[in-house]
Amino acid sequence: MFDKKPFTLTQQVKQLQERGLIIKHPRIAEKYFINISYYRLGEYWYVMQSDKENHAFKPNSKFEDVIALYNFDAELRLLLFDVIEKIEISLRTKLIYHLSHEIDPWWFQNFELFNDSKALVKTLSSLETEIERTKDESIKKHIKKYKNDKRFPPAWKSLEQTSFGALSKLYGNLKHTVKSKDTIASEFGAVNHTYLPSWLQSIAVIRNYCAHHSRLWNRNIPGTVKLLSKPPNPWISDSVNVPKQHEFSKLYVHMCLMRYMLNTILPKNEFGTRLNSLFEKYPNVDPNALGMKPRWQEEPLWRN
Repeated sequence: MFDKKPFTLTQQVKQLQERGLIIKHPRIAEKYFINISYYRLGEYWYVMQSDKENHAFKPNSKFEDVIALYNFDAELRLLLFDVIEKIEISLRTKLIYHLSHEIDPWWFQNFELFNDSKALVKTLSSLETEIERTKDESIKKHIKKYKNDKRFPPAWKSLEQTSFGALSKLYGNLKHTVKSKDTIASEFGAVNHTYLPSWLQSIAVIRNYCAHHSRLWNRNIPGTVKLLSKPPNPWISDSVNVPKQHEFSKLYVHMCLMRYMLNTILPKNEFGTRLNSLFEKYPNVDPNALGMKPRWQEEPLWRN
């Protein structure tokens, strides 16, 4: 049975020092631990330990390097969240516009358009919950005005209430016979519906990490993505630097896809510049932990 008792702040610092972590200013470390938990920071000093079983640190392991890693990761999440926001708004807009014109404003309720009925039921159930608890005045007015209409409000109102994850599932679940599925993929530079679903799924996972303040640095990203063999827009010119299947668990390939999509939305974006500045600000951060390729900034994909 688990029988460990909670440590005081002083005990936490002392234990790390005994294990070999250099802490020059214990009081400052305690201040960090009362605002950022010992357990959360442990995800960043784990790689500094030579003996994971006994938690012994490698020589010259410093507490300030742990904090630098934590701060780098926090700023990286903010950067990616900003990028994903633009992709999410664009995806939502494209879905609403193209499918409302091709089918009708209630296409997302039409089971004939989707492959997996059970998945659609879950998506609609979640959407119904969001609409019921929303404080959006346009939704409240619509329901009051059309109280006899038992359908959801039209797509341009309803889908503003749902998450990126739900949007990506709606898109991926559409039958291939729906023309808008290819149209949307093409507008994002994905050529057709074959590739875009996997991109959206990976971005949805990363968005959730960002939203819940979870670690991105040195994390394995679940799932996989499909890469275009000949992308129509600027990509990675050096074939050696194109991430391979075994590297898809690292963040770099997913950031490449975000940049690729963002370039179709906002061609003159600063994603590459801001990412490079982040590495310059924290020179002790190992780019390999994110799967970064040598001279990635020079690739056509990342050049402004």
